[in-house]
Amino acid sequence: QVQLVESGGGLVQAGGSLRLSCTASGRTLSTFAMGWFRQAPGKEREFVATTGRSGVDTYYADSVKGRFTISRDNRKNTVYLQMNSPKPEDTAVYYCAASPTRWAGPIKLKESYEYWGQGTQVTVST
Repeated sequence: QVQLVESGGGLVQAGGSLRLSCTASGRTLSTFAMGWFRQAPGKEREFVATTGRSGVDTYYADSVKGRFTISRDNRKNTVYLQMNSPKPEDTAVYYCAASPTRWAGPIKLKESYEYWGQGTQVTVST
């Protein structure tokens, strides 16, 4: 079992920056690919970013490419999502997730992730 806990959410102005963290307990994160997803009110949960076990491989949704960066520190059992220049449409609950799938390409499907955090709210104001 893996327990994931997100932190770092809150209110941020458009054009600012925010860093989300996801810390794991129970098992080492180095055996999982990791992903960030988000869900806005009334919408489906959508893929944001993913990274392989070492952090070398990354992939982003087109809507955040060039603005968000996913990274990981396996020594700290933590994954990050750096959000630069956020927009109001980035407002959502952000979830981190762990997948046992080996990286053979971007892991974008929710169904590929086995463990999920409880989510952290990000609100981007104009």
